Amino acid sequence: MPRFRLLALDIDGTLLRTDKGLSARTRDAVRAAREAGTKLVLVTGRRHPAARRVAEELGGGIPLVLHNGALIIEDGIVRRCRPLQAAVAREAVLAGRAAGADPVLHCGHAGEGRLLVEGVAPSNTLLVYYLDKSHPDVTIVPDLLLALDEDPVQVMFGGGLESMRAAHAVLLERLGGDAQIERTVYPRQGVAILDVLHPQVRKSEALAFLQRRWGLLPAETLAIGDNWNDHEMLMQAGLGLLMGNADPDLRALGLQILPTNDEDGVAVAVERYLLA
Repeated sequence: MPRFRLLALDIDGTLLRTDKGLSARTRDAVRAAREAGTKLVLVTGRRHPAARRVAEELGGGIPLVLHNGALIIEDGIVRRCRPLQAAVAREAVLAGRAAGADPVLHCGHAGEGRLLVEGVAPSNTLLVYYLDKSHPDVTIVPDLLLALDEDPVQVMFGGGLESMRAAHAVLLERLGGDAQIERTVYPRQGVAILDVLHPQVRKSEALAFLQRRWGLLPAETLAIGDNWNDHEMLMQAGLGLLMGNADPDLRALGLQILPTNDEDGVAVAVERYLLA
């Protein structure tokens, strides 16, 4: 029996290259590990439609931890959903607006991946690109607060590093312990994403839920990620590995560093620790 029985992979900046493609080497290494008996789970900030496409490219049948842990889908079935209370979501929208940030509501407790938005400033190229790639799941509404008729999965903000740093401070002050705010930072691209979630939602907690469900120990888990929303998951795994393209501030925290996502860092780790 291999030492590591569970492989937990982030998607963007980790499994995928910068161009959002999956290299043949990484695909083949992950498939070989699965065929050898290693269980795979994708642990991502993505919504279900976007993560499902990556899972299908890896061969399908892969459990998905979505929205940083707010939604867990296994065998096509929602195993758990922890949405954000509507009242907290409204406060997050107001706080984001006060900081000059464009809010996006993620809705659908069954993994529909619906997005509600009032509109995005043309200068916010990150969100313009994100929403363009998310069609036909995007609905433009006159007023997000009036359109919010259920507990959303999350409220999302995205933009330049400085604007998101300012928005993060405002959200922390306004929301306090009523929400978990996860950061995804891409210094090379000069952008960041903020995800406002149920206060108990984290990638590490969702992975622990699945480990208990599957009868696996944290020590049997190999986890790989590249960003701040991966940090706790990497620290709690039997072995947590950080991609070489990670935020330099995150790299300074002492985790073992892999080659970058454009250098097939995931394949290097899988070949070394699961297939050797």
